[in-house]
Order: sequence, then structure tokens, then C-alpha cells
Amino acid sequence: MKEAQGISIQTLGSEHLDVMRAMLSMFGEAFGETATYTAAQPDDAYLQGLLASDAFFAIAALAEGQVVGGLAAYLLPKFEQARAEIYIYDLAVAQPHRRRGIATAMIEQLKHIAAARGAYVIYVQADHGDDPAIALYTKLGIREDVLHFDIPLERG
Repeated sequence: MKEAQGISIQTLGSEHLDVMRAMLSMFGEAFGETATYTAAQPDDAYLQGLLASDAFFAIAALAEGQVVGGLAAYLLPKFEQARAEIYIYDLAVAQPHRRRGIATAMIEQLKHIAAARGAYVIYVQADHGDDPAIALYTKLGIREDVLHFDIPLERG
């Protein structure tokens, strides 16, 4: 666990179910999508398996034991070369704790994990209009403008 300005940065493992659930609640509040992140959470066995996986990373920022930031990322093995990349799927900091370097500290923690896993790059997407995220990622990396498409699946 690393410390930064009174905030501890913790990489979560299967023993951190309570922190992971608090991180899900924080994501819901930060993104204005509380139901998405809290209404149908997976059971403990699912979350423990995910947190124990070599392909999923959860990093929490804690202030006085409370989750104030979170990052969820996935390791993606590549097929064109024997290498992997890491995709930051979600990253958020609770409103009262923003602009204090917490997101950068979580990404720095992920960079150490990525290097240890032999990943060659970490990538993330930001939505148009999310100026704070765009500013953060521009500061940390090289910007590529791409289009993202969700392809719905038929259930039946």
C-alpha cells in the first residue's frame, strides 16, 4: 500500500471484498450511475475470483479507511506478438477528493503492475466533454482520437 497526501493506494486481492464493494458504490456515485454499480453486484465468490485473477486489476484510494478513488483494469493478451496491454476500464475519484493527484497515483500503481506483468502499454478511453479526464490522460500519455462502438447482443 502506497501513501500519497494522506491517501493510501491499495491494489486489491481476493481478501478485499469490502473495499471492492465500497469502490463499486463510489463508482456509481461518481458516474451518476448508482444502479449500474450497486443494484446487481455479483456474489462474493464471483468477486473473489475476479480479484484473484491474473487478468483483472482493482486499485483503491483510501482516506481514513473510506474509498475515495478507484481504478479497474484488464490485462489483454495480444495475438500479433507475444505481449499484452492493459485497458483501464473505469477510473474515478469522489468529488470532494478530486484535483489532489489521486487518479495519477492510481495510474502510477498500475504502471508498476503493468511492468511486472510484461505489458507494453496501458490504454484508456475518455468521453467527449469529460474535460478533467481528457486533461489527465493528455498529461500522462499520447492522445489518439478514435471512435468507439457498442455492439448489442441479442438475448434469447
